[in-house]
Amino acid sequence: MSASDILTLALGAALGGFVNGLAGFGTALFALGFYLTIMPPKQAVAVVVVCSVVVGAQGLWVVRHAIFARPARLMRFLVPGLFGIPLGLWILSMIEPRGLKIFIAAMLIIYGGYFSLRRSLPTFDRPTPFADAVVGALGGVLGGAAALSGALPTIWCSMRPWPKAETRAVLQPFNFAVLLITAVMLALDGVYTRHTLTFVAVALPSAILAGQVGFAVFRVIPDLAFRRLLIVLCLVSGTILLLRELI
Repeated sequence: MSASDILTLALGAALGGFVNGLAGFGTALFALGFYLTIMPPKQAVAVVVVCSVVVGAQGLWVVRHAIFARPARLMRFLVPGLFGIPLGLWILSMIEPRGLKIFIAAMLIIYGGYFSLRRSLPTFDRPTPFADAVVGALGGVLGGAAALSGALPTIWCSMRPWPKAETRAVLQPFNFAVLLITAVMLALDGVYTRHTLTFVAVALPSAILAGQVGFAVFRVIPDLAFRRLLIVLCLVSGTILLLRELI
């Protein structure tokens, strides 16, 4: 592994880890662009998944009180999401995922761009258990079909006037569970060879340290600013995803 490869790995891991630490999602969208320049796609995804799971595990601890305060809300998203993963994998075997990724990217850009320019944020303050379950199921489907499990839950949760810890108490465990299952599936597929584990060993320290910086920022950012941050990240991540698929 060359010095430039090590630098690329460290930069990608740091950016992905910081965003995950700050918002509870987004490692793959922000780190894959770096990793794909030095390794094949499947190997790059394998490295990103491990970094996401490790930083995500730390994130679970950060919002543990909010998770235990409203476990039923999380389950409305998570249980349907886990059932949606096999359906997403079946869809992946039937269609080309590029078109699906471009569609999701366009949706993220439209939503993030529109509400980034508005002074008032969208608000759904009434309980919506059925809609929560649908969003969770679709998130699981997109996770299995295109590794985009966080896209729809992030859009939906950013429209809810929840405190930042409650929002993250949904997003963080949801993405952690989906990515953990993905990691297990990749391991069973034999992706974690010695070469891949070497990449993981180089990337993890940067991801962990940057994740801690992201957690520190999360702790001090106001609730409203956190909602706006999620909306801006929808715009940025959608743009990155679209450019990566088109270029």
